[in-house]
Amino acid sequence: MAEAATAEKKQTGDLAGKYLTFNVGSEVYGISIMQIKEIIGASTQEIHEVPRMPSFAKGVVNLRDHVIPVVSLRLRFGLEETEITDRTCIVVTEVNSSSGRKVLMGLVVDSVSEVLQVSEDEIEPPPEFGAALDAAYILGIAKVKGSVNILLDIDKVLAADELKAVTAAVE
Repeated sequence: MAEAATAEKKQTGDLAGKYLTFNVGSEVYGISIMQIKEIIGASTQEIHEVPRMPSFAKGVVNLRDHVIPVVSLRLRFGLEETEITDRTCIVVTEVNSSSGRKVLMGLVVDSVSEVLQVSEDEIEPPPEFGAALDAAYILGIAKVKGSVNILLDIDKVLAADELKAVTAAVE
């Protein structure tokens, strides 16, 4: 029993830190602030569609002369797409590709909430759903200020082949 508690602490202990929290559908998610480059209003950016991209990819944006692929987390998580509002944001993140190179990617989210400081005792390991559901992209579940926040491993939200397909549009 003590071994399981030690393994659980190792799994979540190094996750403490600051997370940008945002809403997608009815859930609150968080990404380590260390991987966030900036937040821009989705209504202020023209997203250019690119043929033959995965269905969850919205296209690309030109951000200060850098072409960045944009992915809808709603579509990626199997939710219905909604219209872009003045609260809809593109969270620009730095993702580590399978080749080890860093890639900028925009994530369309319903709204950005806040930056939370999360301590290790507020984080539980991700639930196990069995083989039917791959939850490898969930770092843990943070219970902060009476709410539940799903902490994402942004490097794993897209599988290696999906990331390659999305970034091919800007190479």
